[in-house]
Amino acid sequence: MKYISTRGSAPPVSFTQMLLAGLAPDGGLYLPEAYPHFSKEEIAKLAVKSYAGAAEAILAPFVAGEIARDALRQMIDDAYAGFDHKAIAPLVQLDSNLFLLELFHGPTLAFKDLAMQLLARMIGHVLKAKGERATIIGATSGDTGAAAIEAFGGLPQADVFIFYPHGRVSEVQRRQMTTARAANVHVIALEGTFDDAQACVKAMFNDHALRKELNLGGINSINLARILFQTVYYFTSAAALGAPWRQISFCVPTGNFGDIFGGYVAKRMGLPCGRLVIATNSNDILARTLAAGRYVLREVCETQSPSMDIQVSSNFERLLFEAYEREPSAICSLMQDLQRSRRFTVAPGPLEVIREGFDAFSAKESETAGEIAQTFRETGYLADPHTAVGLAAARKARAAGLAGPLIVLATAHPAKFPAPVARASGRTPELPPRYAGLLTQDEKFSILPNDQTAAVRFVRAHAGRAA
Repeated sequence: MKYISTRGSAPPVSFTQMLLAGLAPDGGLYLPEAYPHFSKEEIAKLAVKSYAGAAEAILAPFVAGEIARDALRQMIDDAYAGFDHKAIAPLVQLDSNLFLLELFHGPTLAFKDLAMQLLARMIGHVLKAKGERATIIGATSGDTGAAAIEAFGGLPQADVFIFYPHGRVSEVQRRQMTTARAANVHVIALEGTFDDAQACVKAMFNDHALRKELNLGGINSINLARILFQTVYYFTSAAALGAPWRQISFCVPTGNFGDIFGGYVAKRMGLPCGRLVIATNSNDILARTLAAGRYVLREVCETQSPSMDIQVSSNFERLLFEAYEREPSAICSLMQDLQRSRRFTVAPGPLEVIREGFDAFSAKESETAGEIAQTFRETGYLADPHTAVGLAAARKARAAGLAGPLIVLATAHPAKFPAPVARASGRTPELPPRYAGLLTQDEKFSILPNDQTAAVRFVRAHAGRAA
């Protein structure tokens, strides 16, 4: 299988090339030339497989011919061995036809672990086979950074640089990053927003000389491999509820559009999804775009769900590429408009294509807090603020007529955000025992101005020190 860029100027690449590159050299995002298709019978069989077994079956077509099947299975087994729940991604029923898919049982208590643990092993496997060392860079709004540090920390083949917006993540999120002791890990607090951190990382990838000099690799959801790995829990959860013989809808808290795009990929692979519901907080650019067809950047506002405090939803480009019938020139034009004027307009035809599969709802801060309180009062379940945004959107989707089974993705453990959860519910969530002492450990990080030159200088100065 080959992988192509949404911008159309980069040559098709293999899976391992895509895995290591992250961003395409023309600035675009990779997608499969064609999606593998699973029959109804194959999807039904996933219900009796373990999560690891299902992951192997779903991911095998994407890596065929490049990673041996036994090596793939070993990496998958290793990736999920440290999860706290045997089901890896268990379902919890809250109400009639309303379910939560708990994706926070990994080592950093967030959904990012499900992809990142496998991504690190796969990148390490490929780099070792090639006899190479890479400089892994990533931007985080909170959870990606901790997951990447946990997964890549100590990996002999890589240095890791994580940029996060200074003062705009929760204390638990920050400390999960800044208390890391692996010599190959470097944590940078960038004075700006997540969008600034993401722009900084993208600019490094688009500097082709720097990219070659440092052998840059990406771990954000601009790396398609992460999204492919996330398709697994859409299949396993839907199969557990009767797919493919019944349609299952999903409601996904999202900022960068990567997690919900995994659901779209699953649908293209044959999973009979009902609706894919985009749930956003007050940074509601995706809801506004689906409503009016205009993608207009505003200032990022800080919320109690900081991992969604994003205006530039990078992975939306992938959906636009599909909606515009894979016409690269159209995507280049839209991205140029965004660069020039901080906005673009989606043409009526592609907008209708998007609306055929997606709905979008936003939750104000008061609605998010109210959802935490109501869910706890009615069910005894403590939801983190991001999951609460999903529950609020699910409630609105139901009111708008969505019927049938609906799975809300529970993206983080409530103890990662104790203050807003306690304010809303009256109950302070406790960290699992593995994080005893986290809040008192010494921290190690560097503060940098929101300046591309300073960021590049820092990476150059520290890359290779742990070699």
